[in-house]
Amino acid sequence: MRRRVLAGNWKMNNGPSAAKSFIETFLGGYKSSADRTVIIFPPAVSVPVVASALEGRQDVTVGVQNIYWAEKGAFTGEISAAMAADAGAAVVLVGHSERRHVFGETDAQCAKKCLAAAKAKLRFMLCVGETIEQREAGQTETLVIQQLREGLSQTPNLISADFMIAYEPVWAIGTGLTASAADASAIHGVLRTELRKMIGTRADAIPILYGGSVNPGNAAGLLAAEDIDGLLVGGASVEASSWLKIAQA
Repeated sequence: MRRRVLAGNWKMNNGPSAAKSFIETFLGGYKSSADRTVIIFPPAVSVPVVASALEGRQDVTVGVQNIYWAEKGAFTGEISAAMAADAGAAVVLVGHSERRHVFGETDAQCAKKCLAAAKAKLRFMLCVGETIEQREAGQTETLVIQQLREGLSQTPNLISADFMIAYEPVWAIGTGLTASAADASAIHGVLRTELRKMIGTRADAIPILYGGSVNPGNAAGLLAAEDIDGLLVGGASVEASSWLKIAQA
């Protein structure tokens, strides 16, 4: 049985001081549950602070929002998978919609990042999702399958690789619009079926999360839908009080 995964992506919010205060508040109110894992993706500068505060916790872990695929070199502003792990991260986001649509990240680049994460023994969460134009054109299923296959195309030994998938429709990111539980569940089913074609029954152990304007009011309904194993939360994860409600949904 897949464990529920609640992941909070702070994006460009909560520097080290704010991150320390957040974790103190969150841990003070969070009741650990054996059926779920909580992941927090702070900005890179806040990763060591969060990792230190979570030391010894098995139920809450820290990740990074992005990595570069090279191991080292003249890549100003970037961090490698090994650096992320050394800072305390255990998970990395790959191909978040903002990385794709604001910074121009391609499927080929996502594939390199998944490979780099796997080599560094970081668990990775590959994000897929369509724009409103692609959705209205009926391209959603074709697109997410393409993003899934191309994103995982360079990672060897997928059967043993430690990874997750997040379906986050671009039109629902930060807009207040949310895919219905039924619509999200349907796309998750498409992704699960495609994963089975790729890696057989191992696909049944891979968590598939939904992301897109998740908030304390809709979290429980989304989690109750078939094949939705967790949530990737943006704005509603930045404040500890809001995140507590979602993490315990």
